[in-house]
Amino acid sequence: MIEGIKCQNCGKKIAEEEVFATEGKTLCEDCYIDVGHRIRVCDPWGERSKKIFRTSHGLEGTDGLTNLQKEIYEYIQEKGKATKVELMEKFQLPAPELENQFAILRHCQLLKGKKEGDMVYIVLW
Repeated sequence: MIEGIKCQNCGKKIAEEEVFATEGKTLCEDCYIDVGHRIRVCDPWGERSKKIFRTSHGLEGTDGLTNLQKEIYEYIQEKGKATKVELMEKFQLPAPELENQFAILRHCQLLKGKKEGDMVYIVLW
């Protein structure tokens, strides 16, 4: 391995031939994949597309969600609100994965973010 080349996301040392560059950062393969598979949370077209899809397929509420997405939704429904950190700890998810799950639930118009003071909470739509 080449000394001095580190992933700017996770800090792992990487060989020159294994370097991926994106968004002005030098990344390892794992971090590059994480960056490339992000689902944008605030995406009006994503939300519109999901709404049309769910309506056309007769999906309501948690119909069509994965078990994890249902569990996240039910947890928020039970508690009323939760922070992203709380959800990451509860469901043992890394931040990028929680962000993707939240984006899908937001596009389904089931959950949203709500700012209270300096904190942002995930709440029911």
